[in-house]
Amino acid sequence: MVIERTKKEVIIRLPSSVDTTGLQRLVDYLTYKEATSKSKAKQSDINALANDVKEGWWSKNRSRLVK
Repeated sequence: MVIERTKKEVIIRLPSSVDTTGLQRLVDYLTYKEATSKSKAKQSDINALANDVKEGWWSKNRSRLVK
């Protein structure tokens, strides 16, 4: 593994034998960290939004799943 830092980015080089499933999980986590790095949201706000989304999804899909 080689890690290189430039003025604008960090470059990580891995051998092609690296497990892609674990690597994808790492990339997903890094993408999340990048996307949320400047967020000022509180955890309570995030929890409330998640609950609203879940309730909306359930309202739309309940009749399809519960018979």
